[in-house]
Amino acid sequence: MFTGIDEVDWASLRHAHGRAEDVPGWLRALASPDTVERATALDGLYDAVHHEGRAYEATPACVPFLFALAAREEVPDRGCIVELLVGIGGEGDGSAGAGGAANAAWEAVRAGADAFVTLAGDPDPVVRRAAAGALVRFLDDPVRVLGLLRRRLRAERDDHVLPALTEALALFARRYPALADGALDLLAEQSAPPYAPGPRLAALGQLALHAPVRLPADLVPTAVRLLRERSAQRRPPAERSGTDTLVRRIRRLRPSDEQGAVLLRTLHSALGDRVHDRIALLTGQLTSPDPVDRCNAVWMSAGLFRGWRGDYGALVRLLGAQLNTDQDRLRDAAVSVLAELYTLAAPAADDLHALVSTRPDLWTHRWERGSPALGGPLKALARTGDPRAVPALAQLLAGPAAPVGLGCEAAHLGRAAAPLAPALRLRLGRVPLASPTAARLAGPLLTAVRAIGDKEAVPELVRLLSGAPDGLGARDVVAVQVIETLAELGAAAQTAPLLRRLFHTRHAATAAGALWSADGDATAVLPVLLRELARDDTDARRAAVRQLGRLGPAARPALPELRRLARSGPVRERIPAACALWRVAGDPEPVRPVFRSAWTADPRTRGPIARCLTTMGPAAGPLRDLITAELTHPRRHTAPGGAYGRRDIPDDEELLRRCREVLAGL
Repeated sequence: MFTGIDEVDWASLRHAHGRAEDVPGWLRALASPDTVERATALDGLYDAVHHEGRAYEATPACVPFLFALAAREEVPDRGCIVELLVGIGGEGDGSAGAGGAANAAWEAVRAGADAFVTLAGDPDPVVRRAAAGALVRFLDDPVRVLGLLRRRLRAERDDHVLPALTEALALFARRYPALADGALDLLAEQSAPPYAPGPRLAALGQLALHAPVRLPADLVPTAVRLLRERSAQRRPPAERSGTDTLVRRIRRLRPSDEQGAVLLRTLHSALGDRVHDRIALLTGQLTSPDPVDRCNAVWMSAGLFRGWRGDYGALVRLLGAQLNTDQDRLRDAAVSVLAELYTLAAPAADDLHALVSTRPDLWTHRWERGSPALGGPLKALARTGDPRAVPALAQLLAGPAAPVGLGCEAAHLGRAAAPLAPALRLRLGRVPLASPTAARLAGPLLTAVRAIGDKEAVPELVRLLSGAPDGLGARDVVAVQVIETLAELGAAAQTAPLLRRLFHTRHAATAAGALWSADGDATAVLPVLLRELARDDTDARRAAVRQLGRLGPAARPALPELRRLARSGPVRERIPAACALWRVAGDPEPVRPVFRSAWTADPRTRGPIARCLTTMGPAAGPLRDLITAELTHPRRHTAPGGAYGRRDIPDDEELLRRCREVLAGL
């Protein structure tokens, strides 16, 4: 197995962490009878010659010895060795752009590719499973490869190997379109009896991806039935014993039924925008008697919610039903997904409230090194806007270590969170002004005060503002939030002298807007806003544009500059200027072309545009086609790979609400 290993100048080769002198020891240890020694060696090789999926100088030098190890049936854990070989060979494709080490590794694996023919028929099913895809990846003759896959499919009896052959057939169909029909015929054959439920599900998923015309008309009921049959036959996974290693930790983090998760994820991906079919499939999964199937369904529902629009009330209620379980993994998964849905999680509010009421130990969660965070069930309940979250939030606020972000979640309750106001004021009054943590502590509290509309918090707001007027880095955010909170509370008049002192700071525009909201006197604030509008400072200009829009017709002297900004510059700066232009001049003609071009060019602008269109009434009529198309589009613009962040679902739902308002006002 190791002939020639000492003739390799390993010291002259490098891996991810330096000289490769340790590689031959790891290779020899792969043949050790000691389980821990083998696992440690495999960890070392993955970390050194295949670190983060990359190839290094030493990587191709390992390949002949890995092949030799894989060929000896007496060597334990050969499936892991074959997996490593396939991973190493997958990093290059012979192209110049792939990198020298990657291509050298790819060529080294291809040079020994005939070994995969033998390994694909090995007595060990783990080896056969790992070698199945390698036939397609590394053998040059596609006709031969298809014949090998056909023979292996007809001969294979292990239900854990058959899905790997299914994936190999799908890969073959993608790589060799001219011969794809032969592979698709085999997939269609595998999707029917006498194959077992798991392999049939695997074949249906690949057919849905590559040949949907070959699918049965009753695809979803068939898939649900096969899933339940498969679950009834599945044995619970055996507990792994022995010393913990990197490879074992990675495997432990995988789903407890990883194969089932892959089978159904493939089918969901193939169904794509067939939202009704995907809801029906998830309904079948979430009503399965098997908690593992239900847990897989919970995570798959998250992908549907994030990516696609639909009527999810019944599906959310099924998610809520998963909370009443003694399966921690299932419950935690459901809570995590519900917390992302905000108001869309309302159909599950009763179940969330029941969990919050019976499990106060879940109200907070403390990471290993950090302050406590609001627990998932209470967070999800508050985000639905359900006032039943208030008592638990009040108890936490009264305690010595309330989660810092509690105020942000309480804000979703709006006026219903009024009972929290005294405790919020108390904590605001304790924010240390000179501390670098001031912004982190005050921000969530200010968010809650605004949502509640607590005018009694003015003294605490004045303290924060007078203590941090300008130039305090991250605490500038606090000053802006305080000023905007004063304006929203209608309390700016009480702090007019302080606001005027801010006219010569970086908060000038925000302070001017707040003072305008108090007395409506443009003579004092308009010169400040015009000055800020003309500055060569993007932040100052944006703040001025926002406040000028609030002034409305009183800001007419700013029209020439607003028109210029609406015509030029980055699209996300043009939209606020166009919105302000509409509010100041009331003329839709120069505004609508800006909205139309931005709507198409940058989906991130659709929310602000829709908010402005709700104020335009019939003047928004010429843009009806954009609004109508938006409401009929199944895909969220906030989907993975889109433009938004953590609030992707609620932001998209708000966009849809605004679009409906626009149509109602035409």
